[in-house]
Amino acid sequence: MCLAVPGKVLAIEERDGPLTGRVDFGGVRKDVCLEYVPEVRVGEYVIVHVGFALQRLDEESARASLELFEQLGLIDEEFGDAWQRAAAEESGTTP
Repeated sequence: MCLAVPGKVLAIEERDGPLTGRVDFGGVRKDVCLEYVPEVRVGEYVIVHVGFALQRLDEESARASLELFEQLGLIDEEFGDAWQRAAAEESGTTP
């Protein structure tokens, strides 16, 4: 199964190439393409699927979705060990 996961935009980089941003998914941070949501601002939430932010989302809905995904075990199912490795790389530890 492939999920579109909500995340919080931490930073936006305007450089040559596509508009990108650093997005936090409950502790795991990833670079995401923001070309489909150029109006997004730091601190807002977006829905991300395969590295692309598809739309903005209000904070309440984002948090509710993340909590539900966690309860259902969908985050682990979707990201598995790669998700844990990414978190460990970000924190400088090993999974």
